[in-house]
Amino acid sequence: MTNYTQDNDQLYRYLFKDRAVRGEWVRLNQTFNDTLNTHHYPQAVRNLLGEMMVATSLLTATLKFNGNITVQIQGDGPLKLALVNGDDQQRIRALARLQGDIQDGMSLHEMIGKGVLVITIAPQEGERYQGVVPLDKPTITECLEEYFIRSEQLQTQLIIRTGEYQGQPVAAGMLLQIVPDGSGSPEDFEHLATLTATIKDEEIFGLTAEELLYRLYHEEIVELFPAQAVHFYCGCSQDRSGAALLLISDEEIEQILAEHNGSIDMQCECCGTHYLFNKEAIEKLKQPKE
Repeated sequence: MTNYTQDNDQLYRYLFKDRAVRGEWVRLNQTFNDTLNTHHYPQAVRNLLGEMMVATSLLTATLKFNGNITVQIQGDGPLKLALVNGDDQQRIRALARLQGDIQDGMSLHEMIGKGVLVITIAPQEGERYQGVVPLDKPTITECLEEYFIRSEQLQTQLIIRTGEYQGQPVAAGMLLQIVPDGSGSPEDFEHLATLTATIKDEEIFGLTAEELLYRLYHEEIVELFPAQAVHFYCGCSQDRSGAALLLISDEEIEQILAEHNGSIDMQCECCGTHYLFNKEAIEKLKQPKE
């Protein structure tokens, strides 16, 4: 039996020696579970967040600098917001905000209604870049491929799958992209894209990276680079929650304290952690830092 856990929550980059095309592959298991375990999202939302997490992981792997990428969908349908953030260390988090009932089997457009896909690239040094892509394709994958064509003028193929394997939720995906130095040919890319499109769920969910690449490209010479671990990371803290609390007016804080027995409960939307503040703690927050 394949050692399924071997390449879980790992991102691999690979390069074709005789063709100017690069690729990435990622499979999220524990990372996906850690995101879902703090919420009771409908299945359609869980699947969408899984797709967005895979996409964000693949996108951050293309960064040539330290920073992070936020992929978010905003709409006027029953799913108001779906957001995933990931950084160059492959630390990833996700959340969704619902404003209506979502049934199993709902399409992207049935959930979102009228909306947009927003991709924000934020380097640690330098200016932020934001791209807005209309949600005029049936799937998030096709919308992201359109983003690459518009923003980077690069031939890109994305394959993203969510589901269950060996009884556990799993999300996985591959990115194939022509090398941006201009040396790649569209014919080479199309040839490899055709091979990549043959991948089956049991392969992308169940094989190791080496097995997967051999299965798809056994007639090609492929250089596989060392894996990078992917994991759920929220980054919330008592200090950050306190800073958000200080944005509320004193009058509103007094009202909330009175309505909740002298305590304010700040719950993180990503991981569900609770941070409690009483009047004394809030007054301490207002004091200047030494």
